[in-house]
Amino acid sequence: MVSMRPTTRSVPMPRSGPEPEEMAPGEAAPRLAEFIHGHPRLLVLTGAGVSTDSGIPDYRDAAGAWKRRQPVQHQAFMSDVSLRRRYWGRSLLGWPVIRNATPNQAHHHLAALEARGYTDLLVTQNVDRLHQKAGSRTVIDLHGRADQVVCMACGYRCERDQVHTRCAELNPGFLDLSAGAAPDGDADLEVDFSGFRVADCPHCGGILKPDVVFFGDFVPKDRVNQGLDYLREADGLLVVGSSLMVYSGLRFCRYEKEWVKTMAALILGRTRADGMLDLRINARITETLSECLERLST
Repeated sequence: MVSMRPTTRSVPMPRSGPEPEEMAPGEAAPRLAEFIHGHPRLLVLTGAGVSTDSGIPDYRDAAGAWKRRQPVQHQAFMSDVSLRRRYWGRSLLGWPVIRNATPNQAHHHLAALEARGYTDLLVTQNVDRLHQKAGSRTVIDLHGRADQVVCMACGYRCERDQVHTRCAELNPGFLDLSAGAAPDGDADLEVDFSGFRVADCPHCGGILKPDVVFFGDFVPKDRVNQGLDYLREADGLLVVGSSLMVYSGLRFCRYEKEWVKTMAALILGRTRADGMLDLRINARITETLSECLERLST
């Protein structure tokens, strides 16, 4: 049994030299196609970089540093009602960005790799469900899904839109506000939230929380073990769009290294696993995947 650690413990980026030079898709695609063709049973691990073209912001820049304030911590959300007011208040503006997002070509390209038999399992750190909307059939939502809400007391579960509607009805004045979108259904909104009325569980009055793994919380063991069980039998690991700055994703690379398997990453910028990778492709994701699929078709 694999030991579980806090999923979202952020891992410091090691000091290194200059930023890696970006590769043109025409140069990157043949290398990626060769890797995929040579490893027919791949596990694909994706991160926020896959969804940015769908209008969902990410947290980190190409160097792995935070672009904005760090996301809410699990224990703080559970213990601080003022933080929950702020979270759900900002979600009135931020959640529709995720709800209304549509898959971009990168999602469709990854679904095509599965449909053609090149990959059997996709593990995503994203909570937007865009891989499923694009047609990927075998997906582990490592950090959960933002479209559902669960009561932390009684286990009541409902669609996120139901809670969104209740919060809007309880706080009509907040609907007139505007703010830029932030990752994971958040918004860059700074106002007085002290009067915001939070929608609690309609069954027991308990705390409602999106069914996602907040920072400081744990990834459910069954998700991790399911992914690692497949990884143990896979030919290799392909990371797409993740800087691997939290342990939930980095653990897959560490186990892959321990099991002497082959790893590749397609992402613009550095990753925490750069020193472990067998193939590092610093290139644009969508364009590279597009040309890669064309090469695999010939």
